[in-house]
Amino acid sequence: MRILLIEDDKLIGDGINVGLSAYGYSVDWFSDGLQGRQALAMADYDAVILDLGLPKIDGLDILSQWRKEGHKEPVIILTARDAIEQRVKGLQCGADDYLCKPFALEELNARLQTIIRRTHGQTSSELIFEDIKLNLANRQVTKGDQVVSLTTKEVNILELFLLNANRLLSRETLQEKIYAWDNDVSSNTVDVYIHNLRKKLGNKVIKTVYGAGYILGNEQ
Repeated sequence: MRILLIEDDKLIGDGINVGLSAYGYSVDWFSDGLQGRQALAMADYDAVILDLGLPKIDGLDILSQWRKEGHKEPVIILTARDAIEQRVKGLQCGADDYLCKPFALEELNARLQTIIRRTHGQTSSELIFEDIKLNLANRQVTKGDQVVSLTTKEVNILELFLLNANRLLSRETLQEKIYAWDNDVSSNTVDVYIHNLRKKLGNKVIKTVYGAGYILGNEQ
């Protein structure tokens, strides 16, 4: 999952960046509103974490403009504990959820998972396709009644396929979703991960659509 983080406080931003990366997210972190606004125009994100008190452009202005432009990415706003008016305005401008500083990283992760699932029409804490199951809380994958050992990146790719079952995903889309901008990605990296997933989950689980990408299931 690729997350856009816009937070000007270095200590908080660093903590979120490192913590979410440990959970398996790919994080693009920007410290001012102008950079953050430009980032959303240049890439697709699964969710946005937006601090409201930003330099150059206020977080509420950014959020309001995004929604006017038609961006539907789920947004969690970060506010001070006593900033009730800001929280209300943020929700009115189109935020999906909010967190008051200080907060626990575990809570941020849980809220991210919830709004991302909701965006894809999922309400369960598990993603299931046939006999493959991903527990979103502990990131454990099972096939039938057997636990399957996957790397963090393999779990992230499988999650994307489960959230987009029966939909074609291009190699470029997969690369953009699982790698942050500061990662060097070779042209066949995703192919290697797909190969590994097939070895562990079965050759027919993820199908190749030649010249187009990959699909879990059958294209509708």
